[in-house]
Amino acid sequence: MNAHGQHIFLDFTGYEAPVAEDGAWMLDVLERAVAQSDARNVHAHVAQFDGSVSPPGFAAVVLLDESHVSAHCYSEQGWLAIDCFTCGGTDPANIVDFIINEFNSTMPNLELKRRDVQDRFIHGGA
Repeated sequence: MNAHGQHIFLDFTGYEAPVAEDGAWMLDVLERAVAQSDARNVHAHVAQFDGSVSPPGFAAVVLLDESHVSAHCYSEQGWLAIDCFTCGGTDPANIVDFIINEFNSTMPNLELKRRDVQDRFIHGGA
């Protein structure tokens, strides 16, 4: 079977907000990761959760021509999930590696618990 895309999933623990408005900071990291890749940013959005309706944290997404890169955080638990899905010739590893490097320089207690790669758009053709 052939694939026309890849999806990378990252799970972290030990997340500590590097700034007060960490959702906006995260969206900036995601957008810079996309900008240095072959992917094309078509829309970006972040929602910061104050704990009044949803648990404290954020959800950030950059919609790509090639699919998306997103971050979701439960800040009180220190949990952070990133996923990056691209199709065609765009390698999601370039985006993910940039993000991890940014995290390593700003959050020394952050621990990568899982990095999974899944082929997507599985098909039988060439």
